[in-house]
Amino acid sequence: MPDPDSHAPDLIEQAAGGDRAARESLLARYRDHLRRMVAVRLDGRLSRRIDPSDIVQETLMEADRRLDDYLRDRPIPFPAWLRRIAGDRIVDAHRAHVGSRKRSVTREAAAAPLPDESSMALIRRILADDTSPTDRLIRDEDLESVRAAIDSLSPKDREVLVMRHLERLSTSEIGEAIGVGEGAVKVRLLRALIRLRARLGAGP
Repeated sequence: MPDPDSHAPDLIEQAAGGDRAARESLLARYRDHLRRMVAVRLDGRLSRRIDPSDIVQETLMEADRRLDDYLRDRPIPFPAWLRRIAGDRIVDAHRAHVGSRKRSVTREAAAAPLPDESSMALIRRILADDTSPTDRLIRDEDLESVRAAIDSLSPKDREVLVMRHLERLSTSEIGEAIGVGEGAVKVRLLRALIRLRARLGAGP
């Protein structure tokens, strides 16, 4: 999969210089990444009402409106800025269509509980080749145990696992999105995997 960040710095500079084509290319470059992000975090109860592509389109339209302000200051990496806007749109969708719930989403998308279907998908991806007793947990779809294990992780641990195993981002893409080096991403991934497996009783 082509890395959308590979030419992003050049496009950012061109967009800052007033190049409209570069501006459009910069935003379009992250469309697929945003769609995966939204699809993973969107509550299944909304699937009949909202398509992830609709939220992505709203995100890109808002990003276009706010892009000049971003380009002036560039306070955070561009992918992280886009993800923050998308996270806000996800929250708005839940509030509009689901309302307040005990497990409500917050303005920090990384801190919000994953939808049940995404929790199970994450465990299956991580433990796909596992031969420990944890495979029974997956087969039986013990959702409460799975969800408790995932929710017990810190937001940083949970987010890096989701980005890698559900959004299928590379370590360099994750680093760009969260503002750390690729080496730090690999360390976070390893530590998060160890903690999650321990909570599931799968061993190191």
